[in-house]
Amino acid sequence: MESEDRRIKRQKKTKKNYLNKKNTQIHNHMKSSDKEIEDVTSKVAGEDVIKLVKALKNKKNVSEFKLADAIKKEINLTRNMLYRLYDSNLVSFIRKKDKKKGWYIYYWTFNTDRIKYLTKQIKKQRLEQLKERLEREKSSSFFTCKNQCIRLNFEQATDFEFKCPECGDLLEQVDNTSKIAELEKETGKLEKELKK
Repeated sequence: MESEDRRIKRQKKTKKNYLNKKNTQIHNHMKSSDKEIEDVTSKVAGEDVIKLVKALKNKKNVSEFKLADAIKKEINLTRNMLYRLYDSNLVSFIRKKDKKKGWYIYYWTFNTDRIKYLTKQIKKQRLEQLKERLEREKSSSFFTCKNQCIRLNFEQATDFEFKCPECGDLLEQVDNTSKIAELEKETGKLEKELKK
């Protein structure tokens, strides 16, 4: 018969193996693709940061001066990009004092784990926008001219006496059933993605 100490050790080892396996599965599930990283970073910090993110990704504590050299930008522009990423918690930093010069140097690390969270947030915002637009499409009538210069709701069309403010042609009611169907399809797709 197994002693009490041996049984407890075996249980701890089994639990530890289970937790390690679970953490690995979670980590693998949370890995982000390069495309996803580029999409999210460009949406939250601008297109120009993509080159910086590529230089910083999968590295730890990289000097801001090395990053500026890597992307061939001035240090002030590089810092501006880093601060934009920092505003979304996509980068973290440590600072160390240069013993010779006496000033602080910042060392940056890209937070890849944050991408999944931001992807979800961006999708939620997009879903809210789509729902608002869908509600507008369903609750209003829209008008345009033959040239489709501009699309106006009923109130706006009334203000212009049903004449196009761009070309002067008569405004006609628009059939927006296909627009509604398109918005419903995109809304449904996003709702499915957010449930995953």
